Amino acid sequence: MFKSSVSAVLAMGILATPALAEARANRAICPAVTSAAVEQQFTKFNAAWATKDPATVTALFSRDAVLLPTLSNTPRTTHAAINDYFVKFLKGSPVGTIDTSTIKIDCKTASRVGTWTVSLTNGEGLRSDVKARYSFIYKWENGAWKIDHLHSSVMPEAVASH
Repeated sequence: MFKSSVSAVLAMGILATPALAEARANRAICPAVTSAAVEQQFTKFNAAWATKDPATVTALFSRDAVLLPTLSNTPRTTHAAINDYFVKFLKGSPVGTIDTSTIKIDCKTASRVGTWTVSLTNGEGLRSDVKARYSFIYKWENGAWKIDHLHSSVMPEAVASH
């Protein structure tokens, strides 16, 4: 009875589909990642900002990424929309500095959350600092870590300076 049941299931293609085999293989392979490697992703992101090229920054995002940006009310859910945000944002010559950080690592995802300061320069060369919270969620995609979700929001309370 067991043998005929297995044969029936295989005949229906439930156990032998290529998609199922791929899903099993993907679950089994976890890329090596450390907290230092996750920290390096931010260095890469900051360096991309320094190029002032929106396409360079956008290339760091996964194919179905979500960007909830600091200085826009519009969620960005396509590469075109993410790129559009960075066209304007990069004109301010942003430089990010991590103030606090918590890193969590899973098989094919990693997150880094905390607070950061983003320094921006206006058209007259005056710099201003934006204190914000951030969440970077990375996922392993096509052999590389990509930003799958980035949320940054201005701190809701005034930050006391020392």
